[in-house]
Amino acid sequence: MRRILIIGSGDVAARALPWLTRRFKVFALVRRTEDAAALRAAGAVPVVADLDDRRSLWKLAGIADAVLHLAPPPAQGEGDPRTKAVLAALGTRGSLPQTLVYISTTGVYGDCGGALVDETRPCRPQSARARRRVAAERLVRGFGRRSGARTGVLRVPGIYAADRLPLERLRRGDPVLAPGDDVHTSHIHADDLARLACAALFRARGGRAWNAADDTRLKMGDYFDLVADAFGLPRPPRLARAEIAGRLPPTVLSFMAESRRVDNRRMKRELRTPLRHPTVADGIRDALARRGVG
Repeated sequence: MRRILIIGSGDVAARALPWLTRRFKVFALVRRTEDAAALRAAGAVPVVADLDDRRSLWKLAGIADAVLHLAPPPAQGEGDPRTKAVLAALGTRGSLPQTLVYISTTGVYGDCGGALVDETRPCRPQSARARRRVAAERLVRGFGRRSGARTGVLRVPGIYAADRLPLERLRRGDPVLAPGDDVHTSHIHADDLARLACAALFRARGGRAWNAADDTRLKMGDYFDLVADAFGLPRPPRLARAEIAGRLPPTVLSFMAESRRVDNRRMKRELRTPLRHPTVADGIRDALARRGVG
């Protein structure tokens, strides 16, 4: 593995770049020309292309022998035409990638009633957003079967970091569910996810899935309370499910409709990448230290 293509040059990709660029030649897809300079400064070779314009993706063919696919599906529809277009472009020349890792979501499991969920649980997505992710996973696995490429899927819960905490929601006083209605939720620090994504490039095989979650066992409201207490903000009001419906956007409400605890034992056993932030409490302490608080 010498050349890596990153699709989806967002926050997690930026955190992975320092490790990757020290070891490989890294190409990173970027939609806007004006964003190319930042990627170049980070040591990557920018590739200007648009995931929603299939004609622009021809330049991806043969460019790399490993692909890290972090780009989300479109916001509408049931499938993922972006991933479909990327895979078609990758397969248009003789030099196919040998490895492809796709970043998915634990939302593919749907509501599990608070049960502990491992990777053998069937996917039963409830939201259109999660159904698009299931469609993308199937496309990636199909590509692996047809091409012989080693494929893997990281199923990711809520991503947080020092600059990705719900501080504005707390300042606005947005409500969360009352304890009796609250849902189990899982998390991963963005730095740990970046490291896991790099590790998966070496472990991918046969469409293997890994739950990329930390060790935290919290309900959603307790997570917000933890952040509020750490940053000296008021805890959010707690409302019954029937009361909260008109107070929050549909996307936020959709996360409150699903409850599951995520089993990360396969990830630990196979990716062999110790978490630097094993729990949300660890990540919050790190965020406070970076801000000089406490």
